[in-house]
Amino acid sequence: MSMLTPSGMGGKYRVTGKQYPRMRRPRRRGRVVTAVLASVVVLGLFGYGALQLVHVFRGDDNGDTKANAAPQNRPCVTVAPTAPTGKPAPLPQPAGVTLNVFNATAKGGLAKTTADELAKRGFKVNKFGNAPDPYDKKVGESALIVAGPAGEAAARTAGTQVAGSTVKIDPKRTDKTVDVMIGTAFTALSGPTDVAKARIVAANPPPPKPVCVTPSPSASGATPGKTGATTKAGAPTKH
Repeated sequence: MSMLTPSGMGGKYRVTGKQYPRMRRPRRRGRVVTAVLASVVVLGLFGYGALQLVHVFRGDDNGDTKANAAPQNRPCVTVAPTAPTGKPAPLPQPAGVTLNVFNATAKGGLAKTTADELAKRGFKVNKFGNAPDPYDKKVGESALIVAGPAGEAAARTAGTQVAGSTVKIDPKRTDKTVDVMIGTAFTALSGPTDVAKARIVAANPPPPKPVCVTPSPSASGATPGKTGATTKAGAPTKH
C-alpha cells in the first residue's frame, strides 16, 4: 500500500491532485424530508383531535349542525276521538230518507238504475246524475254516503243498501238530504238479508277508533283541510 493511500482504503483509492476521497457516506436528504413531513402530519392529527375534544366539552356542534337540524323521529301519541254523547239517533225508515244519487264512475247509466232501485225500496229520490267534480272518478269504494249533521241517521240508513260503503258527515251542510256517490267498486245494491244485517250494525255504530297523532312543534301553522264540497245536480243524460 502506498504511503499516499489513506488507512483502511485497501489500496483501492489513491490521492491524486488536490481531491481526497470521502470517508463517510453522503447524507440522504429524501429520508430527512419524509421524516419531517410525517412529524407534521402526526402533530396536525393530534391538534385536530384536541380541538374536537374542546368542542365536545364546550357543547359546540362543530360541523354536525346539518345532521342535528334534521327532523327527529317523534313518537306518535294515541288519541281517542271524541265519542258522541248519548245513544245514536234511531235509524229512519227508507220512506223518511231523501236521496240524491250520483255516479262517480266512468260507467254510464249507474245513477239512473240505482236511483230507480232505491225508489222501489221506499226511498225518496230527489235527483240523480253525475257526481260533482270533487267526487267524480275519485270514489274508490262501492259508495260514499255524504250528509250533514242533521242527516247523519238518514245517511246510516242509506249506507245499509250498499255493502262496503262509507258515511261522510259534512259539517257545512244543514239539510237532511243524503248524497249517494256510486264508486268504482260498486256492483249492485245489497240483498234484503244483507240489508237487515247491516241495519242492526248501523243502529249501534262502534265507537271511533283511536288515532295516532304525531305532535308537531308548529302545529299552529297547519292549514285546515276542506271538509266537503257543494253538491250540484248532474246531467241525467250522461249517467
